[in-house]
Amino acid sequence: MTHTQLILDQVVLIKVDATIYGARKKLNKEDLVLADGSKLPPEDLASLGSKRLLDPDRLSVFNRLKKEAERICLRVGTRFLGGFIVPVAAAALVTAELDRIAGDFAQARAEFLDGYDAAVQDWMVKHPEFAGIIEKAIDSVALVATRLTFDYLVVSVALPEQLPKQEVERLESKIGSLSEQIFHEIAVDANLLVEQSLLGKEQVTRNALRPIKRIRDKLDGLSFLDHRVAPVVATIDDLLGKIPNRGSIEGSLLQEILATAMLLADPDKTRRHGEGLLAAQAPELTPDADTDVDIDIDIDDEIVDEAEAEPSVLLASPPPVIADTVANDPDFTDLFDGIFDDDLEVESASDDWALEVLLDKHQSERETGHEADQTHDSDHAAEPVTVTAGGGDEESEDYSDQDYWF
Repeated sequence: MTHTQLILDQVVLIKVDATIYGARKKLNKEDLVLADGSKLPPEDLASLGSKRLLDPDRLSVFNRLKKEAERICLRVGTRFLGGFIVPVAAAALVTAELDRIAGDFAQARAEFLDGYDAAVQDWMVKHPEFAGIIEKAIDSVALVATRLTFDYLVVSVALPEQLPKQEVERLESKIGSLSEQIFHEIAVDANLLVEQSLLGKEQVTRNALRPIKRIRDKLDGLSFLDHRVAPVVATIDDLLGKIPNRGSIEGSLLQEILATAMLLADPDKTRRHGEGLLAAQAPELTPDADTDVDIDIDIDDEIVDEAEAEPSVLLASPPPVIADTVANDPDFTDLFDGIFDDDLEVESASDDWALEVLLDKHQSERETGHEADQTHDSDHAAEPVTVTAGGGDEESEDYSDQDYWF
């Protein structure tokens, strides 16, 4: 089974199909009253635009519900083929929210259609000089009803049994680009957190950190798309574990939160951070049992010396280490808190110091671990020791089973 198929087996594609009536018609020459001597530009030079048939505020509820549905899908998934790739484990929660939105949409649709004629009349009263051109362009209630719909589909995506090699490569390329898209999407959320809740603040409440929890859950659910995601999730888990249960957050802890958020706000630095942590977790080579013990100790000392001499050097590409996801069944509790938050455009503003703070912190922990391992090895030098990459199962369970206060 290919890597692409392994990914497709763990996700579903959700397609949100929302149609919203525009209440607009093309503006015609006959609709305009020109002053003497005035003339319109030719059609190949400029278009006349459109005219509104009713107050656009009456349609705002439908646009809001459509955006809410998209945010729900993006909370745990990412855009793909005109829809959203969502982990199988989170699909039930997403569809439950979409069902709720479908109900709200249907109710708003019924209310709009009942008041459609009155809304058009109010619009003509508001613009009496142009009531004639509005009245000529009015659509019937039956037609408007067909242009106000909300639905969604959930489908599985799989590679066809027989497909030209070129088409397979094209699909694999699309799948491969999903990881870059994930890092970009979390960068948008992290940048909003920095700009709205962290910059210039001496203290914050725990509620201000909900975006970090949502980012963590999204990365955890899609960690199978990129091996560099799991170490980033572990970094966020370590940070969330330091948050106090009561009181405001300030001082060095707030600075660490800001550093983490600024790191996540830069897709490239987030990828490099995950790759660097994986490289740091690479196991040392286990000496052969037949090799002389004195030689083994010398080799280990050289490895430690080299690590101390160049602590900031990261491998260009990590060794083939299997990075287990933090949790196979992520907890999506409180997944949709704050779903009505306003969207803002991302402004790229992050500094290198955020990445350095986190990497230096991890490097100091590694050096402390090396010193402890040297002391232990000197007492048991006659017995070869096998070193494995990453943490044990218990440590992974600690990450996934944390009961956050969010």
